[in-house]
Amino acid sequence: MPNKAELTVEDRKIQVSNLDKVLYPKAGFTKGQVIDYYIRVAPALLPHLKDRPLTMKRYPDGVEGEFFYEKNCPSHRPKWVQTAQVWSESNDRMMNYCLAQDLPTLVWAANLADLELHTSLSRKNNIERPTMMVFDLDPGAPADIVQCCQVSLWLRDLLGNMKLKSFPKTSGSKGLQVYVPLNTSVTYEQTKDLSRALAQHLEGEHVDLVTSNMSKAVRKGKVFVDWSQNDEHKTTICVYSLRAREEPTVSTPVGWDEVENCLKKKKADLLKFRSDKVIARFEKRGDLFEAVEKLKQKLPKKWEL
Repeated sequence: MPNKAELTVEDRKIQVSNLDKVLYPKAGFTKGQVIDYYIRVAPALLPHLKDRPLTMKRYPDGVEGEFFYEKNCPSHRPKWVQTAQVWSESNDRMMNYCLAQDLPTLVWAANLADLELHTSLSRKNNIERPTMMVFDLDPGAPADIVQCCQVSLWLRDLLGNMKLKSFPKTSGSKGLQVYVPLNTSVTYEQTKDLSRALAQHLEGEHVDLVTSNMSKAVRKGKVFVDWSQNDEHKTTICVYSLRAREEPTVSTPVGWDEVENCLKKKKADLLKFRSDKVIARFEKRGDLFEAVEKLKQKLPKKWEL
């Protein structure tokens, strides 16, 4: 690839630059490769971005350089980039978020070194209602993703007792995340109450391995079950997004069989996926997270743990 180019993507002309700039120094992974990854993974990724306000996490000087979160869609955006207005309590004003509705927008964002795509749990037309409930399982060293696998299986079974199906994905960083698709009328208050109760229940049952407390001081050797993501003002890493780690790892959907296998073999690397592997997985297995956008499930009206 030349250093500058004009790409024609679905009839949109996009100027891309610094294509040979290395954004992942330890892996030698360039901006051109970041753009190429997002083009190739787009059929899997775009349905999960559609209509969701996007917070961009940009690394203009690569993963070892400074980064910044961009909530307001850049004013220099092409006119065809769609946006969504969302009221921000903390800023006490309307924010104008980008919407990554199509491949040209995804390529444009990747050219801005937006390595990580952080999305709302809601869609733009109903911002106070989440379409899913999420749990972020974050290990405190020396715990790692293997311990997260154990905790996620306990969580899966608790949810199963409530007739709720759940879907695991790697965070692309150290942990594992569990998504519960709802796609029915539900509030953040309800998802936060239930997710907190489940996290506290797991902590009560497995106090040696689980904490529901955000304090970093109590996390050593434990898995923090972060229920606080279930909030209108929070974002979570989108499935298929790259992460700004040493290598271009990806937040990757996995099967519960793979989670069980990782726990059984106690090998953290079994659930580490680089961008090239994710493309191959998608081509072979399709989108393991497809149901998260479609499956309709209701939270139980009454629940006891």
